[in-house]
Amino acid sequence: MARDPSASSQIDLDVRRLVHQFAQTLDVHVRRVAEELGRTASQVVALRELSEPITARELATRMSCEASNATFVLDKLEQQGLIERKPHPTDRRAKQIVLTPSGRRSRATVLKHLSARSPLIPLTKAQQETLRDLLQALVTPH
Repeated sequence: MARDPSASSQIDLDVRRLVHQFAQTLDVHVRRVAEELGRTASQVVALRELSEPITARELATRMSCEASNATFVLDKLEQQGLIERKPHPTDRRAKQIVLTPSGRRSRATVLKHLSARSPLIPLTKAQQETLRDLLQALVTPH
């Protein structure tokens, strides 16, 4: 049975449009949380992503930004006493970014606010897990 190329193309277009719209929804959500907490959106994203000690380069990848942008955000978080730069345990050239106790509290607040009115709330837990798994399959290198 041959596939209808126009139906496949329409699905592709629909998925691209919906993913783009959802990405915009997530961005607006992060910006609202940042405003509520008196932070920048980049600071909220950085705190969200600092779940364990990582390098600035790893953080930049997670934030989808240039390393220099991540460094600027980290400088601000360090000035606020939320992170420390510590020697990397296996790479003498690198530093690890580590949350301070105040940073861990700030991260917990960020996560709480991000979850409170999450754009995923309309989905059941099972639907959220399915969506996560489908997105993971799409972004995992083949």
